[in-house]
Amino acid sequence: MPMKKLDRSLIRDLSIFQSMSEEDLDAVLAMASIRQLPEGKAAFSQGEIATEFFALLHGRLKVVQTTPDGQQVVVRHVNPGDIFGIARAMRRPDFPATAIAVVESLALAWPSSQWEAFIARSPVLAMNALQTVGQRLQDAHTRIRELSTEEVERRVAHALLRLVRQAGRKTEEGILIDFPVTRQDLAEMTGTTLHTVSRVMTGWESKGLVASGRKKVVVKDAHGLHVLAEKPE
Repeated sequence: MPMKKLDRSLIRDLSIFQSMSEEDLDAVLAMASIRQLPEGKAAFSQGEIATEFFALLHGRLKVVQTTPDGQQVVVRHVNPGDIFGIARAMRRPDFPATAIAVVESLALAWPSSQWEAFIARSPVLAMNALQTVGQRLQDAHTRIRELSTEEVERRVAHALLRLVRQAGRKTEEGILIDFPVTRQDLAEMTGTTLHTVSRVMTGWESKGLVASGRKKVVVKDAHGLHVLAEKPE
């Protein structure tokens, strides 16, 4: 799709493009191509040579790593406005995980060879990339601490609260996580089993903390979840 057909206001609204001059924005967009990602489509797969990096314009992706023993772990979610697939910024040649669209999504893609030119065009872009890498490192440390020290109920509560912060939308029922989330996803986010997550969620539903259906989770009592997440061992 030619870049001239892309609505400029959609790009301007993304934090990574704010404060850029028209000249720099045009130069960055001239290097980009549009990538449409149907639900279930991977933008890239773990172990592939990182020939591109991306910015998500619309939709939502989950980033999944497969461990050496074959276990799948949901590392994080990609939200609109996020830069992702920046293996080049981490000085590695391949993608460390797979990024899969959980809803129909739209991204911009750039050749990895353009990474240095990309960030040189704007200090805002360079700062955003640095903050992105730093936030992912901090999130990884948090996840490692949770997995190694916290009981399952607290881990699941933390995972749901993260999703609420990223994609919560107020409804009459409560706070809807505004993209499809399954109990298997929660299991892969928290290093546990589907059976265990189902037991925890069923217990919470009976207490009025959450409501869930097929690929749908509504947090009815965010404060109650927060209390569970932060309770002492």
